Amino acid sequence: MTKISLIDLPAQYATIREAVRTAVDRVFESQHFVLSAEVTALEEEIARYCQTKFAIGCASGSDALLLALMTLGIGEGDEVITTPFTFFATASAITRLGARPVFVDIDEPTFNIDPNLVESAITPRTKAIIPVHMYGQCADMDPLLQISEKTGIPIIEDTAQAIGAEDHGRRAGSMGAMGCLSFYPSKNLGGAGDGGMVVTNSSDLAHRLQTLHVHGENRKYHHQSVGINSRLDALQAVVLRIKLPHLEDWIKGRQDKAAKYERMFAEAGLTEQINSPFIRSDGRHVFHLFVIRVCDGRRDDLRSYLHEKGIGADVYYPVPLHLQECFAYLNYRRSELPISERASEETLALPVYPELTEEQQERVVQAVADFF
Repeated sequence: MTKISLIDLPAQYATIREAVRTAVDRVFESQHFVLSAEVTALEEEIARYCQTKFAIGCASGSDALLLALMTLGIGEGDEVITTPFTFFATASAITRLGARPVFVDIDEPTFNIDPNLVESAITPRTKAIIPVHMYGQCADMDPLLQISEKTGIPIIEDTAQAIGAEDHGRRAGSMGAMGCLSFYPSKNLGGAGDGGMVVTNSSDLAHRLQTLHVHGENRKYHHQSVGINSRLDALQAVVLRIKLPHLEDWIKGRQDKAAKYERMFAEAGLTEQINSPFIRSDGRHVFHLFVIRVCDGRRDDLRSYLHEKGIGADVYYPVPLHLQECFAYLNYRRSELPISERASEETLALPVYPELTEEQQERVVQAVADFF
């Protein structure tokens, strides 16, 4: 029986192959591979899509976070509040600058940072707050923005998994001081390799980002500050420019597949064995991942069973950051952030992408039902 991949990038590529090849050939004919007019055009298009005034391309989503923190002057001895239930890059960007990540627990149903815990974690050393829009759904931004306005502490949105997601009609990345995008190939808008972007509505922050991502250079061979080399390649830009006009249709496809899973799991009588994703009524979930919770301690057994049946499934993320070995110096204890720890033990991502067929979804749901 044909394997059902967790992520099927070849199926997506088949729908845009000729357009991508033509665009890539255009770059090779020009021989302008770094930055270029293609990158500028993509930046303008992404800014419009994200409802921001500016967008600055960089080499990866990890670099986008690093650049955003550098732009705010985060450094030795500073603290940045964030969630432990996220990809490693969120916290590694903080520590690379000599700052200290301060982890607060997540909101049970959404897997996003709990705004009610943020204010009590603020100290005189707090210089930024990084909410992560997990799995394609925005964090509850209004209380976070109120905290930011009250304290003057800027918010950097980690939007790596959530381009196109919305909170009260506001696009992910447009609400804080800056938003950080990833174009890693598996993302809803993915390139042909690593790539990232920082979006902002501040001309001052945009100017600083523009210099920092090219070694701090404000004009050729003149450096205002020590930046990094993190430029978006023209080849990535043209691939992303081909894909961007399809993004809304792809999001709709993901949402349709998610809704179908909900119906099928209910019809199969699985609502007691698994919890389907919670969807905020005041937001727009773009389903970068469709993540269920297996609450009886059998998550890993279910994953193994699905793999045996040729069905892709994976865990995002099995070890919360406060329990990672490299962050032992932060002195967090097991059970200190219990909701994040429980999520790491119960969550499981199932295949969800526009090209997923009805028959494939039926196989996934039947396999889950057979397991239980």
